[in-house]
Amino acid sequence: MTATSRRIAFIGLGIMGSPMAANLVRAGHTVTGYNLTRDAVDKLVAAGGRGAGSIAEAVQGAEVVITMVPADPQVEEVILGEGGVLEHAAPGALVVDMSSITPQTSIKVAAAAQEKGIRTLDAPVSGGEAGAVEAVLSIMVGGAAEDFAEAEPLFAALGTTVIHVGPTGAGQTVKAANQLIVAVNIQVLAEAVVFLENAGVDLPAALDVLGGGLAGSTVLNRKKANMTERQFAPGFRIDLHHKDMGIVTAAARAVDAPLPLGSLTAQLVASARANGDGSLDHSALLRGVERLAGREVN
Repeated sequence: MTATSRRIAFIGLGIMGSPMAANLVRAGHTVTGYNLTRDAVDKLVAAGGRGAGSIAEAVQGAEVVITMVPADPQVEEVILGEGGVLEHAAPGALVVDMSSITPQTSIKVAAAAQEKGIRTLDAPVSGGEAGAVEAVLSIMVGGAAEDFAEAEPLFAALGTTVIHVGPTGAGQTVKAANQLIVAVNIQVLAEAVVFLENAGVDLPAALDVLGGGLAGSTVLNRKKANMTERQFAPGFRIDLHHKDMGIVTAAARAVDAPLPLGSLTAQLVASARANGDGSLDHSALLRGVERLAGREVN
C-alpha cells in the first residue's frame, strides 16, 4: 500500500468497470468490487482486488465509492435504493458515479447524498472498452472543485484527459455532447465505407489515407477495423448508445438547442436496435447503411 492509497468500493464490473477497477488496483489502491454476476468479481480478485457479496459489504470502510452501471434506473437502485450506497457509506465518503445518465439524475443523487453528509461527483467517461483497458479514457467531471481535486489522482489511473467541467450534472451534459459527436461520426464513417466499397476502392488503403488528413478521428482509428472485418463484438453496445441519444435529445430540447443531424442519427441508432443489432458494438451502424444499400446483412 502506498502513502496515497485509497480504500475504494467499485460497484459495476462490466465491460468498462472491470478494466477500470483493475487499473485502480495496479495504481496501488485497495479496491473492493461488487457486481451482480460473481465471475466479474472473481476476475477483479484475480487481478489483486477484493470481492464483496453485496453493496453493503463493498462500501464498508470505503473512502471512495465508484459506480459504473448501464443507465439511470440502475444508478438510482445502486445508490439511492434499499441496501444501496447511501444506506451504507460513511459520512464524508466521496461517491463518484462514472455511468452515463441524465444530468437530472446526477443532481437528484447529489441532493440525497448531501442529506447524509456524503459528497458526490458525476464523472462519465469516453473511450470505450479499449480506452478503459489502456487507461486512456477521457473523463468529464461535474461537482465541487475540492472534491474533484481529491479524486483527481484516482482519475489519473483511469484516463489521460481529466477535466472538471462545472457543477453537479455538468459532467453528464458534456458526456451527452460526446455521445452525439461519436454517433454522428460512426454513422458517417459507415456511409463512407459503403460508398468506397461500392466504388471498388481498396478500402483499408482509403481509410488509412483518410485517417491522416482532416477526416481523421479517434472514431475512424478505433472503429475502422470493426467495419472492414465486420467484427462487432461490443466495446460499447448500440443499446447503450440508443439510451444516450435519448439523453442528448431531451437535454437539447430543454435548452432550445437544435439537433438536426443528431436527431436523424438518433433515429438510425433506434432503427439498428429495432433490427436486432442492439447487443452489437455501435460500429454496427454499418449494417444499417448496408440495408439501405440493398445488401444482404447476416
